[in-house]
Amino acid sequence: MTDSTVRALRGRVLTLKGNPFLDEPGACLVHHEDGLVVMQGGRITAFGAYATTRWALPEGVVPVEYPDSLMVPGLIDTHVHYPQIQMIGAFGEELLEWLTRYTFPAEFAFADRVHAEETARLFLRSVLACGTTTAAVYCTVHPHSAEAFFAESERFNTRMVAGKVLMDRNAPAALLDTAERGYRESRDLAARWHGRGRQLYAVTPRFAPACSEAQLDAAGALIAEDPSLYLQTHLCESEAEVAWVRDLFPERARYLDVYAEAGLVRPRAVFGHAIHVDEADLCTCHRAGAALSHCPSSNLFLGSGLFRLFDALDPRRPVRVGLGTDVGAGTSLSLVRTLGEAYKVAALRGDKLDAVRALWLATAGGAEALHLEDRIGRIAVGYEADLCVLDTAATPLMAHRARYCTDIEELLFVVMTLGHERVRATWVAGEPVYEAGRAESFRYAGKSGG
Repeated sequence: MTDSTVRALRGRVLTLKGNPFLDEPGACLVHHEDGLVVMQGGRITAFGAYATTRWALPEGVVPVEYPDSLMVPGLIDTHVHYPQIQMIGAFGEELLEWLTRYTFPAEFAFADRVHAEETARLFLRSVLACGTTTAAVYCTVHPHSAEAFFAESERFNTRMVAGKVLMDRNAPAALLDTAERGYRESRDLAARWHGRGRQLYAVTPRFAPACSEAQLDAAGALIAEDPSLYLQTHLCESEAEVAWVRDLFPERARYLDVYAEAGLVRPRAVFGHAIHVDEADLCTCHRAGAALSHCPSSNLFLGSGLFRLFDALDPRRPVRVGLGTDVGAGTSLSLVRTLGEAYKVAALRGDKLDAVRALWLATAGGAEALHLEDRIGRIAVGYEADLCVLDTAATPLMAHRARYCTDIEELLFVVMTLGHERVRATWVAGEPVYEAGRAESFRYAGKSGG
């Protein structure tokens, strides 16, 4: 899907070469005030200061320049529900009541294949306009909801992880499958989409209360058959949910044990929210290579609690952690805005989330959470050429504030706290797929996307 055309970007560039939660943040930051990124065949072929890297430009190739901007790796969302964009901003209920009142009714509509296709189209364009180039995405129980999502992702050539929801109890009958049918449909979807181009499949039990032990075991069986598959589900989002799991699974000592018993706590497993976990849970995830997705906007909106970000990333046993917009409980698909919420959650817990650590969460940290740190999340030679261009002058206020920043870290922090929801441009696999202000803003890989 990618072509051999050489393309290049020039401007202020930021990326990371280490984990700033484990090392000195300043030493992890790579910053070129006048940087050059050269791309070919979907990958980065040269990167560095323009003065020392321009030799890598073939004759006749003129870099695209973005003044008043910050070029960073494509942003990575590790937990988001694409079917829920139609009920984003629904009035506040507690998690379990919110699911019943808003989420399940919204997902009924996905019995209609055309509705799924239209929503997938809107969702992909919305996240690309926010600079997100990779996401771990929940579909609905309907297999064609996943088909619609993957088909649209393939048109943009985005690297996405997604799966149909597994749910065989404690939900409306129209949204239930069975352990056997969920296994079969997930297996067939994975056979069609996992590893096809840049698409990856996630076995997706919604959460323990909606899944019988038989269904969780079936999910574990799928992954045992192909360990390269992903696993995504929810964990310890609210205190009421934790209590419900205790009632449903009285023989398990803790919520995470329900998943562990089915073989689901493993590499490439991403557990959303994980607010009410304890030290034993964090140690288990560290040993297993499992990841947690921090969803601050959603957690604040529903009043679910404050994620223990700095505890999870304790250097003595760091857990893989990415950032999630969640949506619909999250109030924006923008990871930039979500970083502003993450700062507030950390502050309420007595911690300070600086701009460098924040950038890591939305880029390299997300890549580590998805076990894709060898190909996305950084701007580096050999990496997939997914990039996000942040506009530092998106509003008159931002432009004014940027003039008073004394260093690049302060400017990055201002962008994450005052940033516009839409970015200036998004590049996927070395091709421009979105540019703000262009009459035809979106482009499929190699052609117009309308």
